[in-house]
Amino acid sequence: MMDLRQLRYFVTVVEEGQITAAARQLHMAQPPLSQQIQLLEKELGVDLFIREHRHMELTEAGKLLYERARQILNLSDSAKREISDFKHGLKGTLHIGTVSSSGSVILSSAMRDFHQEHESVHFEIYDGNTFEVIDMLHKGLVEIGIVRTPFKAGSFHYKILNEEPMIAALPRELDWCPGRTHITLRELDQKPLIIYRRFDQLLHDTCISQDMTPVLFCRNDDARTTILWANAGLGIAITPASAVNLAAHDNLSVKVIDEPSLRTRIAAIWPKGRYLSSLGEIFIQTLQL
Repeated sequence: MMDLRQLRYFVTVVEEGQITAAARQLHMAQPPLSQQIQLLEKELGVDLFIREHRHMELTEAGKLLYERARQILNLSDSAKREISDFKHGLKGTLHIGTVSSSGSVILSSAMRDFHQEHESVHFEIYDGNTFEVIDMLHKGLVEIGIVRTPFKAGSFHYKILNEEPMIAALPRELDWCPGRTHITLRELDQKPLIIYRRFDQLLHDTCISQDMTPVLFCRNDDARTTILWANAGLGIAITPASAVNLAAHDNLSVKVIDEPSLRTRIAAIWPKGRYLSSLGEIFIQTLQL
């Protein structure tokens, strides 16, 4: 019967890419590890790996199991730590999913105040984009999500935390107005834009309303990647203002885009109809508007 030990073996093989390297990482001999993987495949009735001479690639079934196995092992590890916290008189662990650009909330003075008042509280932080954080909430991997608008709020309670403008981060060689701190959206017409895919629809709709067709040089799934590509001189990054400090930006001039519809907000969300711990309630109350 499949157990946590087998799942840990399987995840290690996936992440090491070889049975030999995985056995070394697990401090065990190679033959017993190979046998455990084969037993797992036999129990599930599928091949988990495409075995090559020096490397092991996941099958589609293997990819599905890897995703689920990591979730199960994370929950198991978190449960062990929470029991340990209880045993040693600690008050608990908060599981929070956050978007990469939420540093202005998580690392705020409110968070420091919370830590000073509840020094015994531990945190499990899981990073992802807004859709991934929402998925974590639905699966019960986290209790609270820190996400960016827009999102579908129907199944969630939420608290809006702050609002900020979108900015254009220009490589200095593309800066046509070095003395200014604000620009209009129309000034970006026909310029090579690098955008975080999360804001693709928002930017597209706003441009269409102004009879503009944005030139999307690059779309990606992380605000940090957006900043790094712009810093390399490849185009103009469009991100929330607080995201600029997430990555190297020494070659960038930052301009606020004067466009009311291009504003985004950070929100704390938690599922409706699900128990929210007292610790979670206190944490949400602490977060500033």
